[in-house]
Amino acid sequence: MKTIFKTLIASAAFAPALLWAGEFTLPAYEKHQLDNGLTLYTLEQHEVPLVDLVLVVKSGAVLDDKPGQAKLTAASLLLGTQALDKAAFESKLEFVGATITADADLESSILSASFASKDQAMVMQLVRDAILTPAFDQDEFDKLKQRYTATLMQKTESPKAVIKDYFNDLLFQGHAYSALVDGSKDSVESIGLQDLKDFHQAWFRPDNAALIVTGDIDSKKIKQQVQALFANWQGQAKQKPLLAKPSTPTKTKVLLVDKPDAIESTFMIGGPGVDRNNPDYVAIQVVNTILGGRFTSWLNDELRVNAGLTYGARSQFDSLGMGGSFYMSTFTKTETTKEAMELALKTYNKLWSQGIDAATLASAKAYVKGQFPPKYETSGQLANLLAEMFVYGFDENFINSFSVKVNSLNTEKAKDIIHHYFPRENLQTVVVGKADAIKDAVATFGELEQRSIQ
Repeated sequence: MKTIFKTLIASAAFAPALLWAGEFTLPAYEKHQLDNGLTLYTLEQHEVPLVDLVLVVKSGAVLDDKPGQAKLTAASLLLGTQALDKAAFESKLEFVGATITADADLESSILSASFASKDQAMVMQLVRDAILTPAFDQDEFDKLKQRYTATLMQKTESPKAVIKDYFNDLLFQGHAYSALVDGSKDSVESIGLQDLKDFHQAWFRPDNAALIVTGDIDSKKIKQQVQALFANWQGQAKQKPLLAKPSTPTKTKVLLVDKPDAIESTFMIGGPGVDRNNPDYVAIQVVNTILGGRFTSWLNDELRVNAGLTYGARSQFDSLGMGGSFYMSTFTKTETTKEAMELALKTYNKLWSQGIDAATLASAKAYVKGQFPPKYETSGQLANLLAEMFVYGFDENFINSFSVKVNSLNTEKAKDIIHHYFPRENLQTVVVGKADAIKDAVATFGELEQRSIQ
């Protein structure tokens, strides 16, 4: 009999971090590849009789022909299959208490399911049909688009919901990472059912996908089941356009997004970040914890606790395959917009003017090590981790070396991290608020551009 699997077993009994009570380890996982190119990850956890499944495709909004195309394609996978209409599809899942979701981001599309282990065969068949033979029914698509468009209109009422879209557009101007993942009202209205079929046909191919199954499973039986279900999934994904690293901004810019009825201003200030594979990724997270990554961070202390300008301020690195972004974000009353922005920048400058002392660094290291293990406790969390590893090409070394990298970070290394990775020049700022009241104030922070939130 022909062997369908080329087996690459990744033994991963690894120790990512230290809990206060001792060392934390993740269970071993196995990685296999079908002859058709589909990658399979299995990871057994038998504490509870539940299974989590993720099917991830390495194609997202960066490949949209029309903004929102990847997002709507993912959502349409749950509108029924060629064997079952939407109502029957949902009924089968509800009967066994299974949950299923589908979504897309910039660089991937993902379908996730969670169910009792006794229902594994049935749910996996439904997942297979949703991925390989979605119904793409016109009536159901029209209803979806109507609901989706209404949601987009509601989104414009929330500055916090839209500001990252504007920030990406400003920072990544002209690059695929500026893609509007959710789309806009106009772009979504222009998307037809054929656009979804085209995206699915081009990118939902086995050589571009991974299936991750974790929880109360038998890996050997899963391999046999996946072989039977997916061996006939054939074809190769289209050749993807070459994605270059985003360029670095050469001017300090401010984008003011006018929301005339706003009573507060929401802002982001930042610049280029790092890709997900950066060797200093862990150290960067530790330093950022001090700046704005926890409740007792510098930003939150200064803007919330000391000045009373906001209910919360933070900073964050969003990392992608070829780069990423760094930003500080918060909101404040309209009349304190300039004061809050100035204080955020003054606090940020402490990374260079004051630096990080040993006691502050030790506190951040302990916090990060304490926060890390709970991120990967459940089978669902582990499934998402393996999906991320597949999309961004990193391996278990990220987990293996986590505590070593945290422990090895000292004040001198932290200084180097700040110098190399925290952007200081030509910062990009987005402010969403009442333009008539704040335009002159925010114009002092850089070259000004103004748009309407509508």
